[in-house]
Amino acid sequence: MAAPEDGVPDCRAARPAPLLRGNEANVSEPSATVVVLPELTDRNRHFWQGGERGELVFSRCHDCGYYLHPPIPVCPRDQSKDVRPEAVSGRATVASYTVNHHPWLPGFETPYVVAIVEFPEQTGLRLTTNLVNGPIEEIRVGMPVRVVFRHHEDPNGDVWVPLFEPDPGPDPGPDTDPGPDADGGLR
Repeated sequence: MAAPEDGVPDCRAARPAPLLRGNEANVSEPSATVVVLPELTDRNRHFWQGGERGELVFSRCHDCGYYLHPPIPVCPRDQSKDVRPEAVSGRATVASYTVNHHPWLPGFETPYVVAIVEFPEQTGLRLTTNLVNGPIEEIRVGMPVRVVFRHHEDPNGDVWVPLFEPDPGPDPGPDTDPGPDADGGLR
């Protein structure tokens, strides 16, 4: 995928790339963009296909409310088997990140950002992903981000890869400034 002038790939405008699975990957062709897709199973299909509806979907225990990622059939908190898919807000904060400048495989445009994002729905609910659609020099730990999806057609079942972009959040407007408190200090 070609990077725009700001150097950050725009996932919404990416050209289709060859889909590769496991040992099908022929990375000897320098112009190939490599996309390795997951094998869809009954346990992970909701995560990889939720993007079709614009939803980021994790597994969640419906007895205690604990989110499970990656998906497992039994809740580690209460050993319940009542684990079902449930959408989260799709908003997160950057917990950690690195900017990769090394082209590990032909077709991986550099630089690109690998990040761990954490969701407000549960402390410790994190996802390793890529950050897109923003200047690399503005990325920081604690930065608010929101999910965007890159769709890949696949004969074994289409996949929507969750990526994250800077989240400008709602416009706070003029009425949200707390102003000075009764003692003249800022609240």
